This record gives sequence, structure tokens and C-alpha cells, in this order.
Amino acid sequence: QKVLEVGTGSGYQACILAEIGAKVFSIERQKSLYDKAVQFLPSLGYRIKLFFGDGYRGLPAYAPFDKIIVTAGAPFIPDALMDQLKPGGILVIPVGGDDVQEMTTITRTSEKEFQKREHGKFRFVPLLKDKAREK
Repeated sequence: QKVLEVGTGSGYQACILAEIGAKVFSIERQKSLYDKAVQFLPSLGYRIKLFFGDGYRGLPAYAPFDKIIVTAGAPFIPDALMDQLKPGGILVIPVGGDDVQEMTTITRTSEKEFQKREHGKFRFVPLLKDKAREK
């Protein structure tokens, strides 16, 4: 499965995804975290495609993805991420304000249709604080 991870962080989750057989593409917006991951993960033998950039935009040049997992709270579901799912693909994203988010899955059921499910309240760090003003 081809998986986009939004929020590389330390790279731990990307490594877990790689261990279970996923082809992992991971994007990180914090330069210091990206720099550490890009040096450290290959030294452990992981072949994860790492990118520095805005996770709200995803990686359209590498789409479509079977799965997209967002590792930080987002005030809304970015259209760009939904567009990068292949039919049958699933996006997992915590959606809400700074205090609490609703764990949400979006399944792309066809080229133009999506199914949304909510799975309860969680607390994540915000994806980007200034993005709430863009919607």
C-alpha cells in the first residue's frame, strides 16, 4: 500500500508503516524535525520518502495514495488530501479546534464521492495554527 503520512515528527510511525510493508511518503513542516529524520531514518535502513513542506497540500506529484494519515489536529479536512486518495482509499485525520478533535475517516468511494465517519474525541497538537483562518 502507498501511504502518505502528514507529520513525520521523529519518524517512528513512518518506520512502523514501512515495517508492515507500506511504501511510505512522509511530509514534515518543521525544518529541524525534517532534518533529523532525513539523516536518521536512512541510517537505520529505512527507505522512506521524506519531504519538507506543508502537509495541507499533501504530495500531489506522488498521488494517488491508498491511505493518508494525519498526525496532528486540523481545523478542517483539506480538499487537497481528499483529492489525493485513490478510489477505495482512506484518510485518517483528527479534526477540530486546539482543545479537542474528532477522529475522522474519509473513504473515497468513487471519483467524486466520499464517505465520512467519526470515531470519538481525541487531543492532538495542531497541524498549523494559522490554517484555521484560511477556511
